Amino acid sequence: MDLHSTFPGVMDLKWRAKRRLPRFVWEYLDSGTGTEATKARNRKALDSLGFLPAILKGPQAPDLSATLLGRRFPLPFGIAPIGMSGLIWPGAEALLARAASEAGIPYTLSTVAAQNPEDITQHLGENAWFQLYPPKKPEIRTDLLARARAAGFTTLVLTADVPVASRRERQTRSGLTQPPRLTPRILAQIATRPAWALGMAARREMPRMRTLDRYIESNSNLPPTAHIGYLLRTSPDMEYVKWLRDHWDGPFIVKGVLRTEDAELLERLGIDGLWVSNHAGRQFDGAPGAIEALPALRAATRLPLLFDSGIEGGLDILRALALGADFVMLGRAFHFALAALGPRGPAHLIDILAKDMAANMGQMGVKTLADLPAPIPVAPAASD
Repeated sequence: MDLHSTFPGVMDLKWRAKRRLPRFVWEYLDSGTGTEATKARNRKALDSLGFLPAILKGPQAPDLSATLLGRRFPLPFGIAPIGMSGLIWPGAEALLARAASEAGIPYTLSTVAAQNPEDITQHLGENAWFQLYPPKKPEIRTDLLARARAAGFTTLVLTADVPVASRRERQTRSGLTQPPRLTPRILAQIATRPAWALGMAARREMPRMRTLDRYIESNSNLPPTAHIGYLLRTSPDMEYVKWLRDHWDGPFIVKGVLRTEDAELLERLGIDGLWVSNHAGRQFDGAPGAIEALPALRAATRLPLLFDSGIEGGLDILRALALGADFVMLGRAFHFALAALGPRGPAHLIDILAKDMAANMGQMGVKTLADLPAPIPVAPAASD
C-alpha cells in the first residue's frame, strides 16, 4: 500500500488512530484540561502566522538539517515524551526509539513510560534523551540518573511545569484510572478495538510505569488523573535544578518554560537548553499559546530553544523555527502514527513532515532553515 496516497497528512493518521483506539486511550492521548481553551489557543496562535510566498527563485532543494547541543541532525524535529506511551500502542517506547535511531533524530523516554530505560537500550541510537519527573528523595534521583546513563541516554530533560496533577476532565469521563483497571466499562471499550486489544493481549498485561516499580512501597489516595509517580514527586525549585546540573554530566534541558525571567535565571545556572511548552494544553488551561511566548524568550536568552505544543505538520515546524526555535518536538503526532499504522507509522510520519517542510520552503523560496523569513499575521481560516 502506498501510504502517502492513503495517509498524506498528520490529520489522516489522527483520525485513523481515533478509530483504532479504545475511547479511554484516545481521551488520554488527545485531551487537554479544563475547557481545553489552551489546547485551542495553541492551534489558533499557530494558524495566525503566515509567510509571503516568493516567486522566480529557480529550482529548490531545501536543506532540512539543524544543529542542536553541538550535534547536526538531518531534520529539525524529534520525538517528545508522553507518559504511559505503551498504553497508547503496545510496545510504543521501543518502536519510537528504533524509528528515531533509524532517522537520526532524538527520542525522549518519559519517567512514567510503560517500559523502563533498561527495556529499550537495544533500540536506542546516539540521540536518546531521558525525561525526568522530579523525585523528592535524593537517593531515587541519583539512582534514576545512573540508570538512564547506563541504559544509553545522553541528554536529561527536566519537566518543570507539572507541580501538581491536572484534572483532565475528558480523561476522567472516559473511565481511565491510574494504574489502568479492567472494569466492565473499560472492557466494553476494548472489545470494539480488536487491533489494540490483540496487541495488548500479546504482552499479557496492562501497561504500568515500570521505571518506578522498584521505588513504590504503597499506593495512597491520589486524584483520579494523578498516577503512582506522584507518590515520589516533588515540585522542583531552582535549588533542585542546581542539584541536577551538578549530578548529570551531559546536556541538560529544562522543559515547560514560558516566562522570560525563568529563561534568564536558568541560563545563569548553566542549563544547556530550554524547552518552550505549555504541556500541549494538558496541564493548565489559563496559559497562552506556546508559540506566543517564543519571540520574547528568543530575545531573552542565547540558549538553544526547543519547542512543542500544538504542532500538526511541517508548516507548524517552520513557524516555530522562524520565530526563534532551534528545534521542534512532537509527542501526540508520533502516537497518532503508531496507533494508525503500527510499526510503520513513525517512519511514515517523519516522511510526511519532511516532505511538508520541503514543499513549504519551496513556496517561500528558501533553501535552508536559517533563511526562513519572519512570519506575518494572517486572518484565521473561516470555520465550517
